[in-house]
Amino acid sequence: MEGAKAKSRLVDFHCHLDLYPDHERAVQQAESAGIFTLAVTTTPRAWPRNHELAQKTKYVRAALGLHPQLVAEHEAEISLWDRYLPETRYVGEVGLDAGPRFYKSIEAQKRIFRHVLQRCADEGGKILSVHSIRASKIVLDYVEELLPQEKGKVVLHWFTGTKKEIQRAINLGCYFSINSTMLANDRQLPKIMEIPLNRILTETDGPFTKSFDQPATPPDVVHAIDALGRLLNKQPPEMALIVRDNLRELLTEN
Repeated sequence: MEGAKAKSRLVDFHCHLDLYPDHERAVQQAESAGIFTLAVTTTPRAWPRNHELAQKTKYVRAALGLHPQLVAEHEAEISLWDRYLPETRYVGEVGLDAGPRFYKSIEAQKRIFRHVLQRCADEGGKILSVHSIRASKIVLDYVEELLPQEKGKVVLHWFTGTKKEIQRAINLGCYFSINSTMLANDRQLPKIMEIPLNRILTETDGPFTKSFDQPATPPDVVHAIDALGRLLNKQPPEMALIVRDNLRELLTEN
């Protein structure tokens, strides 16, 4: 799947554009390629610059985040997050991480994530990119309790929950953003196949994933499209169109 025409239909719904060596260039690359890119942030202090650059583009949108892996050091910035929330439709990266490195802060993470969900419900119309490492059940519990479907939408980023949890997430109205690293893991493929076609989005999670030994950038989301197409028996252009239609539906639902 090559060429500007094909790439113009691509979606990278989770990318850390501000973590590349040249933030402005990373934004321009996504814009020039015509790829709808959600530029997630890891702390509220990153929001103003991301928002400033995204406002100048057609295809890049900035999301306001407080990453669960950084909550231990940045919990106090939730007041800053609150201040910026009215400026954006998109929230991320937020969620929970109960992996060994970050479990010590799980109670603080829960406080922050519950607060985020409650504030998003209060505001209404937000779209959240949500992290859930080893915390899928709790994340879904909180979403069900605090963010009714008519108040906002959740896109589960790099979701690795069980088939049962995938079905629960579907019933809660969640979407799933899938990257090529997930698709290279044979253990994940049966679970990805449980996701309905109309709930699939694509992502790179760049620069944390690789493409040919280099940090992945939004144009590399083509590899996720190709792998999804092989898995789901769709030609790449059709798969790209499905994902773009899903994005359109997500944006019009809210």
